[in-house]
Amino acid sequence: MQKISTSQTLPHLLLYLLCLSFFTGVALSEEEKEDQRPIFQELLGYLHELDEVLPPVPDMAPVHTLYNPEAVVPPQCYTRTEAKANPCYVCHQDQIPERENRMNDRDLQVAYSFSDAGTLNHWKNLFEDRSARVAAIPDEEIRRYIAEDNYSELAGRLREKNFQGYVPDLANLQLGAAAFDEEGFAKDGSHWVAFNYKPFPSTFWPTNGSTDDVMIRLPEIYRTDKDGRDSREIYKTNLAILEAAIKGVDSIGSLPLDETAIGKDVDGDGKLGITHSIFKNTGWVGAAEGYFLDSHLYPGGTEFLHTVRYVGLNEDGTVGVSTRMKEVRYMWKVKAYSKPVYGRQYDLEAMEKEAGNLPGYVSVQQHGLDNGNGWAISGFIEDRKGRLRFLTHEENFACMGCHNTIGSTIDKTFSFARKIDGAEGWGYIDLHGMLDAPSKGETVGEIELYLTRAEGGSEFRNNDEMAARWFKADGTIDPKKIARARDVYDLIVPSTERALTLNKAYRTIVEDQDFIYGKDAIVTPPANVYDKIDNQTSPTLPEERTYDYDIILDWSAVSGHEPSKPEKTVTTSSD
Repeated sequence: MQKISTSQTLPHLLLYLLCLSFFTGVALSEEEKEDQRPIFQELLGYLHELDEVLPPVPDMAPVHTLYNPEAVVPPQCYTRTEAKANPCYVCHQDQIPERENRMNDRDLQVAYSFSDAGTLNHWKNLFEDRSARVAAIPDEEIRRYIAEDNYSELAGRLREKNFQGYVPDLANLQLGAAAFDEEGFAKDGSHWVAFNYKPFPSTFWPTNGSTDDVMIRLPEIYRTDKDGRDSREIYKTNLAILEAAIKGVDSIGSLPLDETAIGKDVDGDGKLGITHSIFKNTGWVGAAEGYFLDSHLYPGGTEFLHTVRYVGLNEDGTVGVSTRMKEVRYMWKVKAYSKPVYGRQYDLEAMEKEAGNLPGYVSVQQHGLDNGNGWAISGFIEDRKGRLRFLTHEENFACMGCHNTIGSTIDKTFSFARKIDGAEGWGYIDLHGMLDAPSKGETVGEIELYLTRAEGGSEFRNNDEMAARWFKADGTIDPKKIARARDVYDLIVPSTERALTLNKAYRTIVEDQDFIYGKDAIVTPPANVYDKIDNQTSPTLPEERTYDYDIILDWSAVSGHEPSKPEKTVTTSSD
């Protein structure tokens, strides 16, 4: 991998050159001025010309290469709440009993609380007017672009470079749902399983510029029987057990399970047969029987694959995932911790913040970054020509803002806890027919409630189309309009015109390769965003405008049923 030389950018040499210029009156040459560029600018220059799958790596400690030392603070945190609008509550929450997440950051709903470095909004792409560039891109050009496959070649390019990290191994993922069978299992036998979940408000709402999908894969021991043989029945059962554990319930619906093949009465009715539920879950089955299991925790070795895509436009005018991928993201739980250990990690992080220390994460090189809580996080993003390349350190560093430093996640993740309960939730993501389930503890649909509390259709409150669809002229939510929406698809997908516009806007960021300045598909600068925060004087939210929130959804409120023991066909084993 190419290294960026820093021999001429060391601080003492810069100081020497500046002093020489001052005392002798000799102006620095253009070459000497070029040598003074910060490393992040030098790296941006390389990225703009890069044709390789692996970006160059500066030969210095990664912390010295950062443009934004507080990149874990996402652009959304600079939104003007104006003492009334609260899009913050879905991220910042105190601990819910029995869960591992003890970030306890609900206070961030009330007030801005940034480090000195964080008070400046480094996400400069928010303030760039892209309207002329967007207007110059023909509709047919962007349609052709997002329909191209930039995924299939990635694995081969990585192997050519002897890449040591995760090499994407799910065949035909660019095809979306066509890569999976009716139960969500990858057709290529890679053991990845797709699940149908409700997108988190509001970054991953298609109306705000991106579509996505998520797949999970458990380690081999959770997919095999006690003799070490692959068993789909064992795998399906352990996936259901994991779903129940992450959601903190004893029982949940499942794909059809053959208890005879599993070797255990998993629904607790005293008979072996075909069941569609697990009840009073007590532990893993198959080769993993007896392994540690606790609520709201994934087992060690769990993997997540997440692709972020453009807003795809189908021939029938509907919206879906694009063939082209903006990003391919990967999470691997390298180390499983117990809840007391997690608690200590949160205590240490709180002390670091109290001491005024900036965040830092250990690079595990081609495996990405260690988030400090057991997960290695890495990914790939488009180069200027649209081919996927490995993330730089700072591009990956920004991922920690969501996967390590907010209080609402479960074991640092979002999507699996938001899966539709039971069998209906196994399969590729599909917003059609998905109802607006409320968050646990609420009675109003989560999307409707978010629109009400955020007072807009995005964190930045800059989505005019959502405002026209779901709000009254006075800026308040219109429940009658919301009631006419058939499903989540109706609520959060954009018009064709908006989809094309946002796709073009993101394409200009790809051309610039300045993702460290922000990746939000925005055409004109949003009015409701600060360029600088004053922790003392910026208007804050009153306590009555702050809210409790649970990332887990109450699907029973919209499905009309709870998991129940269906009539079961009893089977007997044969020799």
